[in-house]
Amino acid sequence: MKKGDKVRFLNEVGGGVVSGFRDKNTVLVEDSDGFEIPMSVTDVVVVADENYSTSNMVSPMKQETDDKRQKAVVPKASDDPSEGEIAFRAPVEERKGGNVLSCYLAFVPVDVKEISNTRFECYFVNDSNYYVRFTCLVAEGNSWTLRSTMEVEPNTKEFIEEIGREDLNDLSRIAVQLLAYKREKPFQLKPSIDVQMRIDAVKFYKLHTFRENDFFEQPALLYTIVENDDVARPLVVDADAIKKQMYGKDEPQKKHQPQKRVGDEGAVVVDLHANELLETTAGMSNADILNYQLDVFRKTIEENKKRKGQRLIFIHGKGEGVLRQAIIHELHYRYKTFLYQDALFREYGYGATQVTIR
Repeated sequence: MKKGDKVRFLNEVGGGVVSGFRDKNTVLVEDSDGFEIPMSVTDVVVVADENYSTSNMVSPMKQETDDKRQKAVVPKASDDPSEGEIAFRAPVEERKGGNVLSCYLAFVPVDVKEISNTRFECYFVNDSNYYVRFTCLVAEGNSWTLRSTMEVEPNTKEFIEEIGREDLNDLSRIAVQLLAYKREKPFQLKPSIDVQMRIDAVKFYKLHTFRENDFFEQPALLYTIVENDDVARPLVVDADAIKKQMYGKDEPQKKHQPQKRVGDEGAVVVDLHANELLETTAGMSNADILNYQLDVFRKTIEENKKRKGQRLIFIHGKGEGVLRQAIIHELHYRYKTFLYQDALFREYGYGATQVTIR
């Protein structure tokens, strides 16, 4: 830097011409108005442009951006295949014994230690060397609704959904359909599978129904769809078909034989005590038990409601009367046409209600 050089200030707006030096560390800069401004030599820089107006000055940030734009280079397409998108997919590894079809519907507690409050993860398990197209449908009266559908790779399990106990009633009756095949290789044709089953909500309250298995690290409840090519027996049974097999097509069907108790002949007797209906009540709240007892009550009514004059005896016990009051409520609002009264004291004590179908 010498006298006559054009300079600009680094830390503030402006600049001028070097008119002299006060000392070795201070330079005198004459601006456009003729004023000499003393500046530290470290705060000025020599420039070629003598126009020092702010309109022509470029901010450091903008200058840096412009420099990057100038240096930016459009990448050239590479001829190296290794730098392209990976489209290769390794072939499916088949296991010995996997050419028989085995598939399961699995329910896994999110927190097995809190079985009474936890939610459940639902999976489809494909334990075979086949790809499986899985479809699950839910019954709504006499019609069906699609719940889920997916393709599941060989020897894998696929997450379907997470459910809570509030969803179990919707899943009480389901249909599962399967179509098995292999890709890019010949295979033995498997018949399509269509199985209907009932999901028992009570099992979800019992810790012992969730067992150790080969597919999950934690205990799970497994429903078999097909195992070793053998389709599971449907849990929805055609009663008429069974009777025809038992009695023959030409033999008339026998009338339903109700349960009998000595001294109360002809009555259907149902014991609604929890220990008679459930293997265990572990993990169930009082409300859960009551709801299950009422389900049995309703099912018994529905099975007999066309048999006029039929007497139904529901043993509910004396206790605090909660179950009896719930039954009376059902009779008042759901089954108004039926007669009810306390059952015979000498036969059932204080803890039974008799319902007469009419």
